[in-house]
Amino acid sequence: MIVVSLIGLSLVLGSHANTVSLDGRTDLASAPAPMPDISMRQKETALLPLVQRATACIARKVSSDPRYDGDVRPAAINDLIIDSIPACARPVRAMIETYDQLYGRGSGEAFLLGPYLDVLPSAIVKQVRPQTRREQRR
Repeated sequence: MIVVSLIGLSLVLGSHANTVSLDGRTDLASAPAPMPDISMRQKETALLPLVQRATACIARKVSSDPRYDGDVRPAAINDLIIDSIPACARPVRAMIETYDQLYGRGSGEAFLLGPYLDVLPSAIVKQVRPQTRREQRR
């Protein structure tokens, strides 16, 4: 499944010094400082653009992959999603670090491996499907 393939993602995200790794270890000197108490709406407003950037990056990589044949079923693109994440490490890392700042240390990793990955295949399908239809009209 998609979570098993995230070993490569953990290597990419954990390979840089002073970053949050997917195994839960954080360099304490660079751990994100917690944000002051803000409303859930403000947290969502701060996080949404980062989630959108990470997802858009992954969608671009999936749709430009030579192995992508237009099959938009989530099961058909899971490997393409996994393979695209290292190229999108910067926006994915920004999303994780901001989530940690908003919700506490380690919560960004939990978000990535839980709710984000749960909906990522469907989100990618929605983003590449319109592009596929536009290309077919040409």
